[in-house]
Amino acid sequence: MMRSRQPHQQTWILWILVLACLTSCERCQEAECEGADCNPAATPYVLEIPPFFPPMDIPADNPLTVEGVHLGRMLFWEKSLSQDGSMSCGSCHLPEHGFSDPSPYSTGITGAQGLRNAMALINIGWASNYFWDGRGASLEEQILEPVSHPDEMAMPWPDAVAQLQASTEPVDYPNLFLKAFGTDEINSELTTKAIAQFLRTMISADSKFDQWRRGETSLSDEEFAGYEIFLREGGDPETTPGGQFGGDCFHCHGEAGLQFSDYLFRNNGLDSTFVNDAGLAGVTGMPLDSGRFKTPTLRNVSLTAPYMHDGRFTTLEEVLDHYNTGGVPSSTIDPFMKYTTGGLALSPVQKTHLLAFLETLTDTSFIAASQFQDPH
Repeated sequence: MMRSRQPHQQTWILWILVLACLTSCERCQEAECEGADCNPAATPYVLEIPPFFPPMDIPADNPLTVEGVHLGRMLFWEKSLSQDGSMSCGSCHLPEHGFSDPSPYSTGITGAQGLRNAMALINIGWASNYFWDGRGASLEEQILEPVSHPDEMAMPWPDAVAQLQASTEPVDYPNLFLKAFGTDEINSELTTKAIAQFLRTMISADSKFDQWRRGETSLSDEEFAGYEIFLREGGDPETTPGGQFGGDCFHCHGEAGLQFSDYLFRNNGLDSTFVNDAGLAGVTGMPLDSGRFKTPTLRNVSLTAPYMHDGRFTTLEEVLDHYNTGGVPSSTIDPFMKYTTGGLALSPVQKTHLLAFLETLTDTSFIAASQFQDPH
């Protein structure tokens, strides 16, 4: 049975939000070109901010341009940026898997594996502090590492730049850089800026949930029940203060801004000790950050298995079972975990409803969008 479960917004509120969206889109394009890397002759890229989304914080020294985004797409899929010409950025961020890696650990050109699962590239323009441990302060900074990392593409940046500089067939990269940045002298900074421009255009906003929020469709009874569980406090009301037999998901994956992540760092009760991977503590050196990792988005979560920073869970059912038990206690476990009260106390039916809701976050148009695919 299908019921029309429409959001409780008045028409005038909707129009205010639409006007705010249009205004934010205009502001994104008004960022002045700062520094020698910008090309005033390049065509501004009109980034459409979806309804109910907040403005995207685009660096003033790397405004989006049509030429820059095109160059970034070419570079994202460019295998010559790897030492043996076999791997591109897209090799570990596959469209059919929500631009993530279906393997727990990505395998580099030497056969070496990393220590963490490759995070999905979804609405990354709204993210902050990149990588699972937050060691990248900006998207541009995050892009620098995989090319030269010995366990990934293993291409020293001077060699990568020389490769691009010498390329005229089949892709004339010096000419593309000239169009995007006003110079045909290629360097690592311009390369990462171009890829960052492309990644900021990779916006997912047409899942069934988005369509429901826009009043274009309805949620089934099961999906809406899962949505209510998503928004409720977890735990048995008789044993857990404030418990409502909910999933307690909203604390870390709240829908504010429709990103389904707070982009904060949390210890979600995976381990009791952190010898193999200290998480954020490996960056800050602070013991209180041990076991804390960045909260990933739940958008397209049904496509981005395996789950957690180390890909330990292969299914969403396993993920829900982990949270339903309350997690493993440790000195830095997040206060929202329910390990002290016996877990979330969700019944099998409630877990089924929650899974049905999570499926509504799948955006098939995003993974199939031609402008994000390999152009080579």
